[in-house]
Amino acid sequence: MSTRDRMLDAAAHVMRTRGLARTTTKEIAKAAGYSEAALYKHFRDKTDLFLAVLVERAPTNLGSAVAGLTQRAGQGSVQETLEQVARGALAFYRVGFPMAASLFAEPDLLAAHRAALRDRGAGPQYIGIAVAAYLTAERDLGRIRSDADPDAAAALLIGACLQHAFLSSFAGEPADQDATDQIATALVRTLMSGLNP
Repeated sequence: MSTRDRMLDAAAHVMRTRGLARTTTKEIAKAAGYSEAALYKHFRDKTDLFLAVLVERAPTNLGSAVAGLTQRAGQGSVQETLEQVARGALAFYRVGFPMAASLFAEPDLLAAHRAALRDRGAGPQYIGIAVAAYLTAERDLGRIRSDADPDAAAALLIGACLQHAFLSSFAGEPADQDATDQIATALVRTLMSGLNP
């Protein structure tokens, strides 16, 4: 296992157990068995580590899954595509939400994290933007209702996934792939009842 991989595994563990706000790069380096200086050879800062954990250690890379979404318009069924997005979002938020939630208790840290994400062109808003763009393309192709509001539909789907992940985490429920699949199907089926032409 490479030095970087050991650092990422340590970061994922520390962030999951302590939350992002209470995690320090010194603590991550110690858990990985390296100096903090060695950590900075691979990562710019804690935000870099957090993004790498989400991309490389989460069960699904939601950002990559939605990045090419607009190009998928007109292919397959809209429902199947949205179910894939919902499954990815449910799994992603289930892992990411508990790590990031602690940021909201530290306004200065949240502002710094927000600025760091902005500098990197990253952030949670891009998931909804990508889904809305996909739905706009599908609406233009006539595959969903012409009077559908893609932004509202994306917010309903992604918001429902985030809410479910929050409630599952809060209740301490273990992740269950079958339950995730059923929830994704139910959410999208309900959404599609208002989107189908």
